[in-house]
Order: sequence, then C-alpha cells, then structure tokens
Amino acid sequence: MKNNEKPMPYLALLAFAMTGFICIMTETIPAGLLPEISHDMAIPMSTAGQLVTAYALGSLFSAIPLTIATRSWSRRNVLLATVLGFILFNSLTAISTDLVLVFTARFLAGSSAGLAWSLLAGYARRIVEPHQQGKAMAIAMVGTPIALSAGVPFGTWLGQVLGWRLTFGTMSALSGLLIIWIVLCVPNVPGQSKQVKLQFGKVLNMQGVKPVLAVVLTWMLAHNILYTYIAPFVQPSGLYSNVEFILMVFGLASLVGIFITGKLIDKHLRITVLVSLFAFFVISLMFGLFITNSNVIVIGTAIWGLTFGGAATLLNTALADAAGEWADIAISLTVVSWNSAISLGGIVGGVLLQIYGISSLPFMLVALLFVSLLIVKNNSNYAFPRSR
Repeated sequence: MKNNEKPMPYLALLAFAMTGFICIMTETIPAGLLPEISHDMAIPMSTAGQLVTAYALGSLFSAIPLTIATRSWSRRNVLLATVLGFILFNSLTAISTDLVLVFTARFLAGSSAGLAWSLLAGYARRIVEPHQQGKAMAIAMVGTPIALSAGVPFGTWLGQVLGWRLTFGTMSALSGLLIIWIVLCVPNVPGQSKQVKLQFGKVLNMQGVKPVLAVVLTWMLAHNILYTYIAPFVQPSGLYSNVEFILMVFGLASLVGIFITGKLIDKHLRITVLVSLFAFFVISLMFGLFITNSNVIVIGTAIWGLTFGGAATLLNTALADAAGEWADIAISLTVVSWNSAISLGGIVGGVLLQIYGISSLPFMLVALLFVSLLIVKNNSNYAFPRSR
C-alpha cells in the first residue's frame, strides 16, 4: 500500500449500504404481509400486491427524469433528498387509512428509490481510488442481501405480531438515523455535467446494452412474480404460517450467492449467468410440479435465493462492460428495466392469481426464464462475451 493512498471510506460506504437496505425493505415488506394488509384495508390480496407494483412504477417512471433533474446537484444533497423521501412517504403509508393516499405514497417512495439506485453505484466509485472501486461497490451493495436475509423476515414477523403499519414506521425511524449518518460520514462530491442529459439514447443503442436490459427484464420479472406473491404461493404446501422462515432461507441463500458470484465474476461471468438462469428454470419447473410438497418449496427457495444473490452484480457488470465509459448512465437504464420487472411482476402475478390460481405462477416463470436463457446464449459478443 502506498503511503499517500486514501483509506477505504468504510463508514460512507456502509451508509450507502444502509440506503440500499431501506430501499429493499420498503419495496419488499408488503410481499410478506399481504394477508395482514388485505385484512386491515379490506382489499383482496391481489390488490394488496399492487403496493409493490406502485413502488416499482415510481422507480420506473422517475429514475431517468430525476437523474437528469439532479445531475448538477452535489451527490450528498441528492442522497439526503432520497432518504428524506423515505421518511415522508413511509410515514404516510404507516398512518393513512385512505387507499389512494397509500398507493400514492408507495409510488413516491419508489421514486425516491429509483433516484437512490441511480446514484449509489457512481457515488461509491467516485469516493475511492480506481483500484478500490470493486471492493467499494461490494460494500455499498451489501445492504440488499442483508435486507433480504434478515430485514424482510424480521419486518414480516414484526408486521404479523404488532401490525404492518408499525413496520413502515420503523423504516421512517431508520431513515431519520441515516440522515445523521450521511451528514457526519459521507464525503460530498460535485454533480455531473449537464451534457449527460444528451447521452441516454446513445447508451441505449450501444451494442450489447439492449440484450442485457432484456435479460434484466425477463429474469427479474420471473423473480418478482414469485417474490411478490410468496405468501399465497407457500400456502398449498402448508407453510403459510412460516412465510418469514421462507424469506429468511431465501435471503441467507442470497448472501451465499453474492459470495460465490464475487469469486467467479471476473473470469466466468457468462457461465455464471447461464448456470444461475438454468438452475432457477429447473427449480421453477419443480415448484409447478410439486407445489404441495413443503420440502421442495424449502429446498427450492434456497436454490432460488442462491441464483438471485449475484444477479444484480452479474447484470450490472455485464451492462458496464457493454457500455464502457457510459456505465454510469447505463445503470439508470438498469433501474428502469429492473423496476419494469417489479411492476409487471405485481400485475402479471395478480392477474394469474385471480384467474388461474397460485399454481399457474411457476409455469409463467419457466417461460420467462427460457427466454432469458435464449437471450444470453445468442449474445456472446458484446452483451455476455465468451471471454467473460
């Protein structure tokens, strides 16, 4: 290590991780509390599932416009604005009994998340030395698997014991503490040139970018159909009262998946993507054939989590490779594709649940994952090159 090398800003990077934790918690908590929300607000579970959709739509429609609008702001001010959004909109969700207001608050919370996800990756890279960027990204993104493995199951349990509204109130309280953390520990960096506004179309049309975004859409749509309706999905197997356990299994497996991905991604990105998709494909088929078997559900959930854990890292790396110097802008396009999948997951899953029943969901996953596999297999030059 050189004497003049900047030390790794762990507290700042962990503040980014905490922001990601709150983003994921705010997004996914309704998935584990659909019965409680449905009962409390006197709405069908399929309607309650649209709370996830509303959040995703907020991110989908806001990520690029808000990224453009705030591009010249200092990065810390943008980050503070996103966390203030979580305080306000999670508080509204927690206290409101009006369905329209709750859905509006969810949409606006999703807007805060869309801006946060567009910001965090670039911000983490800018406060470290170039050779530290990979490690910095890993630290900044660790909030996601922690939320999935521990936070969401705890939030589900808390909601079942004390009420779902208290869980959203807890998110507001955590966001308040995060504001203080950011002010004290996160270094400020200047905003970007206004010239960035003109480059989104250019990045979208670069070779390899569209195939990666298509894989993001199909893979994450399959994931979110299942994850959004996890509570009714496990009911036929007798695991309805153990949703928080299923979510914990998924989250812990996701942590392992991230660790494995970190070991393989530099030299084996393409094969890791293909293996992850194929494993999820096979497990989805097993879910469809043995939906009443609790052992298949638990083991399958672990494998599902294992394949999902490294998905964001794999897909963002593939996109950055394809976009080159425009990687930062490409990330905001990923936010759009990712949240399109989340919103469509709530809608498609809700329609399938209402018309065909819960047993239809796994077979939709099989179809989507087959498309993902074909896209990766047929794009080996720029999107998922064989050299990676």
